[in-house]
Amino acid sequence: MAVINNMAQIGSALGYADVSMFISLTNIWGVFRTDHFRHGFQALSQRLREKVHNKILASEVSLLEPPATAVVENGEAGTPRPLWNAASQMLMAVGFLLMALAVPGCLYIGSIVVGFCYGVRLAVTVPVASELFGLKCYGLLYNVLILNLPMGSFLFSGLLAGYLYVLQHQEVGIPVWDPIVTVSCGLLYDFTAYSECKAQPEEPLYQGGILKDEPPIMRPSIIGETATGFYTPAFVLNNLTVGNVYCFSTWIRIQGSNSALIRATLKTENRTYDCVGTVLAKDECWSFLKGGFVLDSPSNLSLLLFQNSDGKDIDITIASASLQPFTDEEWSINQQYIINTKRKRAVTIHVSDQQGNRLQGAAITIDQVSKDFPFGSAIAHTILGNLPYQNWFVERFNAAVFENELKWDATEPDQGKTNYTTADLMLEFVRAHQIITRGHNIFWEDPKYTPAWVRNLTGSELKSAVNSRIQSLMSKYKEEFIHWDVSNEMLHWDFYEQRLGPDATLHFYETAHEADPLATLFMNEFNVVETCSDVKSTVDTFIERIRDLEHGGMYMNGIGLESHFTVPNPPLMRAVLDKLATLGLPIWLTEVDISSKVGKELQGVYLEQVLREGFSHPWVNGIMLWTALHPKGCYQMCLTDENFKNLPAGDVVDNLLKEWETGEMEGVTDEYGSYSFYGFLGEYKVNVGYGNRTADSTFSLSRGDETRHFSIHL
Repeated sequence: MAVINNMAQIGSALGYADVSMFISLTNIWGVFRTDHFRHGFQALSQRLREKVHNKILASEVSLLEPPATAVVENGEAGTPRPLWNAASQMLMAVGFLLMALAVPGCLYIGSIVVGFCYGVRLAVTVPVASELFGLKCYGLLYNVLILNLPMGSFLFSGLLAGYLYVLQHQEVGIPVWDPIVTVSCGLLYDFTAYSECKAQPEEPLYQGGILKDEPPIMRPSIIGETATGFYTPAFVLNNLTVGNVYCFSTWIRIQGSNSALIRATLKTENRTYDCVGTVLAKDECWSFLKGGFVLDSPSNLSLLLFQNSDGKDIDITIASASLQPFTDEEWSINQQYIINTKRKRAVTIHVSDQQGNRLQGAAITIDQVSKDFPFGSAIAHTILGNLPYQNWFVERFNAAVFENELKWDATEPDQGKTNYTTADLMLEFVRAHQIITRGHNIFWEDPKYTPAWVRNLTGSELKSAVNSRIQSLMSKYKEEFIHWDVSNEMLHWDFYEQRLGPDATLHFYETAHEADPLATLFMNEFNVVETCSDVKSTVDTFIERIRDLEHGGMYMNGIGLESHFTVPNPPLMRAVLDKLATLGLPIWLTEVDISSKVGKELQGVYLEQVLREGFSHPWVNGIMLWTALHPKGCYQMCLTDENFKNLPAGDVVDNLLKEWETGEMEGVTDEYGSYSFYGFLGEYKVNVGYGNRTADSTFSLSRGDETRHFSIHL
């Protein structure tokens, strides 16, 4: 399988649409050589066995130390089995090298050589081992010899060919992770999710996974560590493994209440995972719950319970349950598959002369000059006049958000006295470096962050103040900011709706859209992807709130997930994103950081998990870090110290930024005058040289399923 996998990858990289020919050549020549050698070696081994046996009897040499050569009847020395095996092994290495070096025509030759050598080895190993050494040592020796087959495949095909294959891809710009091969290397994650209540449940994902044909049992409900006295459906799970990622889903219907927040809880021998998924279930239809968990210690016996989050007794019915484990490798493969198919695209550059003749051997240099995917960080007024900070920021990020400088208490601390000086200077900085910027925020529902003078207003005075705020801010910065967080954290607080009525938020969005119709208006919230334990901001609560506002005519087209994590739960995070994606709105991770409580080393570990999940989800359109640097540090997590020396989180960011860019590539056009590569989406510049002629050009690589073709004339 290792050999076949490498054949498929190398063949795909060299442009072969069908690599089955090479697999067929290997198998045909393997069978051909096995058949021919088997008959020859049966006769030879019979003679060798007789002579060796006589020699052993004469010299009383141990069976475990057979002579190096054997004499046949005509007096000539026979070639011993180890030499045949060694010769075939060395020739097989040549075959693997040919495939790995990707020389034109190499796969045809390499496939024949490898198949030939497998035939020789199989023909030699089994009959000679059994006939030379007899049954006494047969089992041990046979296992040692047969283990030589997968070990050789691993060493030569897996390590050597793989290493050379990576080098070849780095030279020509073809991605090491081919999307087609990636799918076949492991279980493909199912992004399916539902946010509408249905009359009947859908079929289970993964055909149920390890819960296939497993009915739930009724167990006492547990809230925290306390039994409620009620019974609730649960699954008994055996032998859960540390390191595996477990994704589960089920359909739920309730009786005894119009609606209820159903929480999935995992209880192992060592601890209780209070929330690994939620759904806002109803009594008239089936609701879809999707979640997941990763264990920090192995569990021989666990319970996955589905219970009412408020502890009240209701009837819970579940159907189409599924629990699917993924290994770390499979999880990473799925992430890389989405990156290759959604964040990258195939490109073919065609080079010809002015008459349209294709030019083979033209030298090409390609450089990605900007990235399509927005990856940025919060900045504060501390960046103004701080050249080292500015240089550090510009070298890394293509997006920014002002940490506090646009908030109402910063721009109008006293009624009627607006001051945008700091925000203007920060805007000049990002504009000068072509950095896109989010507007954060127009209103903050938390009274603690509302200006003191606003908290003292009521009725018409408050309404006049909020209208003035929108008009002042939006007219001044019209078309400057790509997004606006209109009513920040409205699921946790409702300061304005309490004073202005239930339509206050709807009015905010309508007025903001009229003031700046090109800006994307966001609903920004915390504890949506970070955890499912916060009953105020579960994924279904978020979805329900957006739909309520949309039904009222609100113009909103963006989902902002703050992403302030402590210990991330990657499968839960992905499940929440899947469900939010059913709204069809772009999703941004807007304020990503990791709590300082876990320490700097774990901040780096957890940050990488979050960033990889975000970048590899097809509905996430941008990522913003909440790492504005101040003299005394950052809100929760810094990327560097005060001297801009990387902390662990900074190393993670730098490594991922490098991994997620195409960089500079050099190559030559093929016999068709073309050069192909997979590149990350963004802007590119290309230089082509042929003889004494050169040409420079640029092209854009945007999302698309088809290969992007670009032509250059010399």
